[in-house]
Amino acid sequence: MKQDSSGLGCQQAKEMWPEKFASLGAIFSSIHPGDRIFIGTGCGEPQYLLKSLMEYVKSNPKAFFEAEVIHVWSLGIAPYADEKLADNFRLDSFFVGDSTRDAVNRGAADYTPIFLSQVPDLFRREITPIDVALVQTSPPDRHGYMSLGVSVDIVKAAVEMAPLVIAQVNREMPKIHGDGFINVEDVDYLVPHDEPLLEYMPELISDTAARIAKFVARIIEDGSTIQVGYGYAPNALLSHLQKKRHLGVHTELLTDGIVELMKSGVVDNSQKTIDRGKTVAAFCMGRAETYEYLHDNPSVEFKTIDYTNNPLTISQIKRMTAINSAMEIDLTGQATAESLGSTFYSGIGGQADFMRGSLLAPGGKSILALPSTALGGTVSRIVPALHPGSGVTLTRGDVQYVVTEYGIAYFQGKNIRERAMDLISIAHPDFRTWLIEEAKGLKLIYKDQAYIPGKGGEYPENLAIHRTTRAGAGQEILLRPVKISDEPLIKDFFYSLSDESLYTRFISARKNVPHEMRQDLVAVDYTRDMVILAVVEGKDEPEQETVVGIGQYSLNRDMHTAEVALVVRDDYQGKGVGTELLHYLTYLAKRQGLLGFSAEVLSSNRPMRSLFEKMGFDIEKRREEGVYELKMTFREV
Repeated sequence: MKQDSSGLGCQQAKEMWPEKFASLGAIFSSIHPGDRIFIGTGCGEPQYLLKSLMEYVKSNPKAFFEAEVIHVWSLGIAPYADEKLADNFRLDSFFVGDSTRDAVNRGAADYTPIFLSQVPDLFRREITPIDVALVQTSPPDRHGYMSLGVSVDIVKAAVEMAPLVIAQVNREMPKIHGDGFINVEDVDYLVPHDEPLLEYMPELISDTAARIAKFVARIIEDGSTIQVGYGYAPNALLSHLQKKRHLGVHTELLTDGIVELMKSGVVDNSQKTIDRGKTVAAFCMGRAETYEYLHDNPSVEFKTIDYTNNPLTISQIKRMTAINSAMEIDLTGQATAESLGSTFYSGIGGQADFMRGSLLAPGGKSILALPSTALGGTVSRIVPALHPGSGVTLTRGDVQYVVTEYGIAYFQGKNIRERAMDLISIAHPDFRTWLIEEAKGLKLIYKDQAYIPGKGGEYPENLAIHRTTRAGAGQEILLRPVKISDEPLIKDFFYSLSDESLYTRFISARKNVPHEMRQDLVAVDYTRDMVILAVVEGKDEPEQETVVGIGQYSLNRDMHTAEVALVVRDDYQGKGVGTELLHYLTYLAKRQGLLGFSAEVLSSNRPMRSLFEKMGFDIEKRREEGVYELKMTFREV
């Protein structure tokens, strides 16, 4: 990065503030045994300062002992976690990363679980006092102001509270607008050293992550403000938002993907409730090109983490949408993003703050996106219960949507049985039978819950299509195959029908459609049979569905045809819903190679007979006791 024209050179700074410069030996001699040493976050880590400190300790092993190193996340090598320096340093981290995970889990380092939004207050109240802060800044301007650049988060509070502040002044550090400015007078020592900032390279986007991202993108509305957390599934999402309009960003972590959306105009922050026109974040982990883009960019502001992550702040933002990931979620909706059993992998971070704040926001959404399996497909991330000892990062009330590569589960207002079935329906097919049996044993679902194992039970997501009916003003509907979790929707549908509609569907004076009958509709072998729902989606939340029609066919055993039936809710009859259902069932049956349909229709049900006749089938009719038995052969086109 080119030096900011307003930044002073090293010699100028020495002339203006000579008392701020000293040898590294003299500077580090100010650190005492037992001091708490704070280190800047992530890509803002002052690498040269840290390496110099380690070299000083190795050269002066008795200089100080049992210093406590405090930070959020290190992308460096974390030499202070080295067993050889155990007498000199003990790490205490608010987040567990790759470079510190082993030390934490073998008991050589500590992890402090806390919402990151609360850490600055922890420093200010001196519950966790900071004695020394090692940070990295841009060069001072002529007024003495320096920028903390890509890492403001909890760093600003550490600088404000530490009696000894040592700043590595680096011309590669971008000057970023917002809360990240500190003055030379707030710093005890300046250590000029230019070096490239640490860069964060996310994992390559896999096919699984891409499928998850496509589902998540469906949930995000134009004009939403997004937060995207850690993990490869949320990161993959950003490349699938190119068709969205007027997105805003209020996030803890700013990534390359968000910056690309800003460059393309997808993110313009024009509809944000607060900080309108600004992308707001607490820190950035990305590539050098991203840091260059952020430098002196007035459309970006970095705020302290007690602002960005404060649920009260987040809840003010209309259509705030938080997208995060987890390692494991149980069938009741509890999720862990920090540990599996007694093994720590990451930390609470800001996930819970954002998920909770988003649910409180007007039109807000909380989305948990995760692959259905781990360890090469050998274990399910959707489990009957979390591993004993796992930290519950997100409670049952924090999550609104769960997304895997197999679909979307919507939790809001759902009971435990409904949640369990929703999650099983988006679990990996290899684990669904196991999850069904475990859920029965835990009494989470019906003890007689039906399920089609193997290939036949795999949900054909690709068969979902949107249609606008031709009758009247045109009704927008979604035609999709039934899911194993749809029984509550089907129950509502049947009990919304009039007695007459129930009678014409079942050709009997039926008053109820019990659980056993509904199961026959949701437990479908899609290689043989098909049940298609005609669904009206919620205006603001598409996952809030209302079933307005059901069409189905099942194979006849004695010939290569299928018996077909359909019914439409009374208030949607005459709007073309039945026509669209029958058209689609016919298309699917032909694609399956079937030769035609059979059906039983009451002689008094003229609308249904007319519908079949308009389809252009070759129809054979036989009337018996007020019922027409129809054989309808598909015509070759």
